[in-house]
Amino acid sequence: MIDLSALKGQRYAVMGLARSGLTAARALAAGGAEVLAWDDGAAGREAATKAGIALTDLHSADLSGVAALVLSPGIPHTFPAPHSVAARAKAAGVPIIGDVELLRRAQPDATYLGITGTNGKSTTTALTGHILKEVGLRVEVGGNLGIPVLSFAPLGKGDVYVLEMSSYQLELTPSLGFDAAVLLNITPDHLDRHGGMDGYVAAKRLAFQPGAPAPVAILGIDDPHTAAMADALEAEGGRTVIRISAEQHVPNGISAPTVS
Repeated sequence: MIDLSALKGQRYAVMGLARSGLTAARALAAGGAEVLAWDDGAAGREAATKAGIALTDLHSADLSGVAALVLSPGIPHTFPAPHSVAARAKAAGVPIIGDVELLRRAQPDATYLGITGTNGKSTTTALTGHILKEVGLRVEVGGNLGIPVLSFAPLGKGDVYVLEMSSYQLELTPSLGFDAAVLLNITPDHLDRHGGMDGYVAAKRLAFQPGAPAPVAILGIDDPHTAAMADALEAEGGRTVIRISAEQHVPNGISAPTVS
């Protein structure tokens, strides 16, 4: 489990107590933080009680002094309407983050590789992690893949966290500038949660937010959204942009067009 003892004595709220949320609550409590944990479902509350996590109804709790609300990615905080706890946090000026943000803050020296896209990201994440392990690197693989990131072993310089990132998780991780990020494709999905296609594309672009020195951006360009994003990132500068395609030859990129 990731050591969050740097947060000792601080107040954190955790909303949503499925796997990632419960792991976050446990890691925060183990690190000495004061945890206000809640789930609207009876199963989540029961799991927290069994894990020794005290429950606090965040629909009515005093949120003053709370350092952040750690929100389950499945709970809306903007579209189609913010969950009432997210709305209360915003009104109180409490930042809303996800568990990946806590990992990034706690383990700043590791290398971070993020993989996103509408389709194929789980397979690509698992395969990438396997390859890196086979060449002898210390690697942890998880995120949207189903393994809570705060259950990872701590990693340092030269070690790699390979993270599958959903659009929801990207929106909740403001500090995460990946050393290398992969965007496979974008097709319409989760549009209600992002207020339409433009919002969904903008969420995926967060995989390339600045932060790491000399980052690498790898983009599939077989749809117009990712092709346009590759051009925009290259024009913006400050990173290496690599284009990949399964359908066309890519000059100075990587391609594997199907031969008929």
